[in-house]
Amino acid sequence: MIIQKAKLALIALIFASSSGIHAAEFDLPKTPGDSLIGDRLEGADKHPQPHFYTVAAEEDTLLDIARRFYIGQNEILLANPTVDRWLPKEGTQVKIPNSRLLPNAPRKGIVINLPEYRMYYYPPNKSRVVTYPISIGRIDWKTPLGKTRISAKTRNPTWTPPESIKREHAARGDILPNVVPAGPDNPLGLYAMRLAIPGYLIHSTNKPFGVGMSVTHGCIRMLPENIEQLFPKVPVGTDVHIVNQPTKVGWLDDSLYIQVYPNLEKTEISYEDRLEQALELIVRANNNQLPVIEGAALRKALEEKNGRPVMIYKKPEPKTTSHSAKAAL
Repeated sequence: MIIQKAKLALIALIFASSSGIHAAEFDLPKTPGDSLIGDRLEGADKHPQPHFYTVAAEEDTLLDIARRFYIGQNEILLANPTVDRWLPKEGTQVKIPNSRLLPNAPRKGIVINLPEYRMYYYPPNKSRVVTYPISIGRIDWKTPLGKTRISAKTRNPTWTPPESIKREHAARGDILPNVVPAGPDNPLGLYAMRLAIPGYLIHSTNKPFGVGMSVTHGCIRMLPENIEQLFPKVPVGTDVHIVNQPTKVGWLDDSLYIQVYPNLEKTEISYEDRLEQALELIVRANNNQLPVIEGAALRKALEEKNGRPVMIYKKPEPKTTSHSAKAAL
């Protein structure tokens, strides 16, 4: 048993070192309507592994590791609740989330799921999805929900702070200029994509460690290297759907999964309310019928809310007629 665990750990570490920065792009499920995406370990089960491990170096923080694998701060902390974010210690195994359910939204253009702190981009005419960590609006500066589009794109943008933001900074003794020029001190970074919702952008940042948190005035921030990749691929007019889905339910082949994140609101809803919401999603995903689900797995997912996809139901294999029965016929 110990030897087997060691082998699995070694495979996971090799996988972690080989996938690294390429972990942002995935094949869409082959069956239309299926939702689980992720990398597969060679020779492993056909379903994606929920996570793998990498090893912290002496100079690493947990946020350094997160950035390496396109994981936001909130997500890596949920996956590693006992690991110190600033001093994980050399040799510490750090869990890297490796699979996720696609949000319940059109698989076209850009989809942003706020509780997940994550963006999904569906390149046109490709059976692929690219996914990136993002920052979103603070509780008092919420990112708006709904359908919008990319209305303009700018390289090396300047920033004209709104009066409300200037007043907020002034209250802290930080006087903002009327216009912040392009460059390394610009909070918008080197790339900005304006949404059709007035005043809101998808943009880069000069504070990458904040990606994966609720820290903005409503805009969507991306890691500099991520938006550098995305910017030339997204034309003006691209649809953008912004959703609030802390609980996602979806299939892969004959297996039904649930993935649960903490709610954005400061006031946490009760377990009973979360369960009711989850059961509604399960029924909707299963042709309006409630299957015989794994109750313990569902409860654990709803209680832990750690963003890990959990299998809660598997369709029984179709019964086959035995050889003797066929002979009798």
